[in-house]
Amino acid sequence: ILNYDIMARFRRRTCIILLLFILFICSIMMALKTLRPDRAGFGDPFGLGLLPELQQRTVLLDSKQNLLNRAQGDTVTRVSNLHSIAVNTMKASMSPVKKLEEELSSPNYNFHIFYYSWYGNPQFDGKYIHWNHPLLPHWDPKIANNYPKGRHNPPEDIGANFYPELGSYSSKDPTVIEAHMKQMRTASTGVIVLSWYPPGMADENGEPTDDLVPVVLDYAHKYNLKVTFHIEPYKDRDDRSMYHNVKYIIDKYGSHPAFYRHKTSTGRLLPMFYVYDSYVTIPEIWANLLTVSGSQSIRNTPYDALFIALLVEERHKHDIHRSGFDGMYTYFATNGFSYGSSHHNWASLKAFCDSNNLMFIPSVGPGYIDTSIRPWNNHNTRNRVNGKYYETAFSAALLVRPEIISITSFNEWHEGTQIEKAVPKRTGQVVYLDYKPHKPNVYLELTQKWSEKYRKEQEQWLM
Repeated sequence: ILNYDIMARFRRRTCIILLLFILFICSIMMALKTLRPDRAGFGDPFGLGLLPELQQRTVLLDSKQNLLNRAQGDTVTRVSNLHSIAVNTMKASMSPVKKLEEELSSPNYNFHIFYYSWYGNPQFDGKYIHWNHPLLPHWDPKIANNYPKGRHNPPEDIGANFYPELGSYSSKDPTVIEAHMKQMRTASTGVIVLSWYPPGMADENGEPTDDLVPVVLDYAHKYNLKVTFHIEPYKDRDDRSMYHNVKYIIDKYGSHPAFYRHKTSTGRLLPMFYVYDSYVTIPEIWANLLTVSGSQSIRNTPYDALFIALLVEERHKHDIHRSGFDGMYTYFATNGFSYGSSHHNWASLKAFCDSNNLMFIPSVGPGYIDTSIRPWNNHNTRNRVNGKYYETAFSAALLVRPEIISITSFNEWHEGTQIEKAVPKRTGQVVYLDYKPHKPNVYLELTQKWSEKYRKEQEQWLM
């Protein structure tokens, strides 16, 4: 009987140890998947489809140009009316602004957040724009045949894995713009990095949005936020067209009180431009624009500015330096996708920038999922882990003591990087992800938390 009891206790103890060991292995695998996914390095299938060296993401709307020209009068009238509505709405709500300032966190102008104004719906735009995003096929036909085709059908079925609290909104809706500004201010960000194409141009799934810039600036000013520009890779972007477009932006918007200018170490106040997919253009072309001796030099002119290039591969840092850029940012919210977006590379990138008088602006994000538009890309999903992924990114960014941190993104819903409020939703066969067990504003609160932490740590850096 004694031997039987001893053996029974031994078996129970062995089962418990085995179970604990299995749970430990599972937790390690989850951590590796979500927080340090280095196996998804640059050049994996996601990169082949996303990066423009193999597939351009944007086009001039040539096929729509005649239609746009015919509709130009109506478009101008409609935008003008929207601007009037926005101005009247703002006038009606200006009285409680002082109270608003007292209630909201102070803006942190070293926290820059990427913002997209490309969404549309029938009420404001006559149709859905971007919410009806097509399902992008894999470049390998054999793989593509295994996944659904077509496009999304809003408002119940949208091109996102999460669902906005504001629904399938229009970026032209003044109430939406105001709600966005209030959310960004609540998060204690300070600078909106507005996705921008030249007049008459847009991404391949959208419509021109430059006419909306004045309204965005007005509402940003109401909430004491600043606006800078994220220049997208429009057709034929080169030194000459960039000079023209920078001049256009500064001439048209530079006098607005919400137009962002960055104070440099020498005391100069300069506009700042983020240049997406900058590596598509060779350094020699950029040097024409961005170096003092360049044939199209913008330096030491009224249109001089700080130009921030996108770093994807490690070799890009040398190209960025040769091109005459003032700094680099990493954009992607997928840790491990590219050299630049991998947190463990930020220290060496910061050291390179410091030694070459460049700004290093790491980009942090709450997670990544784009299977609503790239159904074959599940392997690049980064689980939010109830906010832990986001906080891990912030922690990595603060370790390198950057002058500016950028956030990807406020509302890039297609790629699931948004911190905008999202709500649970189930419709038909679609079940959207959500922020549970937390509230819809959890990522705004986390951003505000890290903004304050950054401020306190920055005070220590400067001592």
